[in-house]
Amino acid sequence: MSCHRYESVQSRRDFLVKTGLGLGTAALAQMLRGEVGRPSVGAPVAKSSAVSALPGLPHFAPKAKRVICLFQSGGPSHLDLFDDKPVLRARFNEDLPDSIRRGQRITGMVASQTRLAVQPSKWAFQPGGRSGTLFSDLLPHTRAIADELCVIRSMQTEAINHDPAITFFQSGSQLPGRPSLGAWTDYGLGRLNENLPSFVVLVSVNKKNAGQGLLARLWGSGFLPSQHQGVQFRSAGEPVLYLNDPEGITRERRRLMLDGVADLNRQQFATSGDPEIETRISQYEMAYRMQRSVPELMDLAGEPAAVIDRYGPNVREPGSFARNCLLARRLAERGVRFIQLYHRDWDHHGGLQDRLPQMTQDVDQPSAALVQDLKQRGMLEDTLVIWGGEFGRTPYAQGTAKLDAYGRDHHGKAFSLWMAGGGIKGGMTHGTTDDFGFNVVENPVHIHDLQATILHCLGVDHHRLTYRFQGRQYRLTDVHGEVVKAILA
Repeated sequence: MSCHRYESVQSRRDFLVKTGLGLGTAALAQMLRGEVGRPSVGAPVAKSSAVSALPGLPHFAPKAKRVICLFQSGGPSHLDLFDDKPVLRARFNEDLPDSIRRGQRITGMVASQTRLAVQPSKWAFQPGGRSGTLFSDLLPHTRAIADELCVIRSMQTEAINHDPAITFFQSGSQLPGRPSLGAWTDYGLGRLNENLPSFVVLVSVNKKNAGQGLLARLWGSGFLPSQHQGVQFRSAGEPVLYLNDPEGITRERRRLMLDGVADLNRQQFATSGDPEIETRISQYEMAYRMQRSVPELMDLAGEPAAVIDRYGPNVREPGSFARNCLLARRLAERGVRFIQLYHRDWDHHGGLQDRLPQMTQDVDQPSAALVQDLKQRGMLEDTLVIWGGEFGRTPYAQGTAKLDAYGRDHHGKAFSLWMAGGGIKGGMTHGTTDDFGFNVVENPVHIHDLQATILHCLGVDHHRLTYRFQGRQYRLTDVHGEVVKAILA
């Protein structure tokens, strides 16, 4: 690779070659824009309206057009929500058997404890729907939609601490710098609507505790062109910074300014060939279109009261998880390809008996309402919904098992999440853990397997969606991952 790639041209021939490439790119973009058209906000988006999809994608007929990921940052306890273990009740306060632990590493937060005392869940489990899938009493609304859900009880990750585990879930690597799942999706499949970003991020405002921090790189584009990174919508004020024109600036003046800037950028691209210049041009144009599409998206005045109330009492609070779930449905309707919600403060090393009910009260009803809302609108069949965190929690207590202030430590070798719609079988469970919920004993599902399955539902072969960087082809699942065919509809 030349270290002088972006030097100013030194010859007339070099200038003409690069200018020709730049003009050809601009002409092609204009032609594609004319062929694609601009779907109206909220209108159904035809399959042929995808913009900037890679040649040959999707690789096969997709079951899902879009993804909504309800990410629960901090590690929800599978043992208190999805994976009932009666043995824990029978063996309360006993030491976790060596035959179960098998010498697996534990975090430094419990390494100094003299005992790893077994702690059962304090909440009962009941079957839901015709499938009879067991859910904790903390999740009554989720239990009511049991027949729409596939609960995976055999998830596994390689990370034991939050940042690498969340990074691994989102990007397929524990190390920062790789593209996120949403960025890969945008890169491969393109946009369904020119008026909104293809990848949108909503982060809940948590009034109780801050929880683990979330860095923008979790929805970043990594080494992919930066136009594929997620766009975070804010919970207060303008949804996107500088969305509104300054006082005294009309739409016509804004248009003239952008045209002038684009002309200067194209001239610079012709001399330097820097692909980030093309990204800037496209992002300026997207921002201009968003000035009209985003205010309409955020305005809930047209939503029936019955629909709004279905999402729970917090839905009227900007930035709440409930509000974001409703916005996720509206984004999906308008052709946003990948919608990522983050809800924090599941890291319950102590006070689990008080804090876990607070968290489930935040998310249970809105999560179920989103699935029901999508189904009633005929959208669930082509919308893949995912609910889960970066890992689970231990069957032994952090602190003393005899006090209500106990918590559970991180555990990545076995945890649960659920999926719905978009090519996934409903009313089933997949995978089994041992009697202590500590190890997977049947049908393990690695994070890379989950990522491969998500891409499969979108019509993408995860082996074939690659990007060349630093001398080799990279993919979301690196050199791993198998589609979990048993859960596919």
